[in-house]
Amino acid sequence: MAIRRVLIAVDESPIAVNAAKVGVELAQSLAAELGFVHAIERCEGYTPGCPSAELLATASDDAKKLIEQLASNMGNIRAVVSFVPVGKPAEEIVKTAGAWPADVIVLGSHGRSGLKRVLLGSVAEGVLRHAMCPVLVVRAPD
Repeated sequence: MAIRRVLIAVDESPIAVNAAKVGVELAQSLAAELGFVHAIERCEGYTPGCPSAELLATASDDAKKLIEQLASNMGNIRAVVSFVPVGKPAEEIVKTAGAWPADVIVLGSHGRSGLKRVLLGSVAEGVLRHAMCPVLVVRAPD
């Protein structure tokens, strides 16, 4: 299987920056196209504190800036494509990977386990379970 497209899932965390570095190195070593995805969580129905359409637009702009900043900090990289879907992060990452289509997804993981993972959920686990392509999960540095 040839890897021609690497999709890196990012958020504002230092772990995502580490995953981005690994993903960029992978893409460079394979001369692959590089894509970044940052999913914005949307609330279903009326929920206090749920972002309005205006706040979602601002969040989308912020996500695009985050991706631009990450890409520029990674040095000389090939053409970068950015995706900022709105929805449940794991689902949106998987959908984006299928639609682009990505040959591999790279994302970070906090390495939570047990009760913390149950309470907080796990984007990495959701992507691993549902992605149709290989997934590289980058753990937080010790």
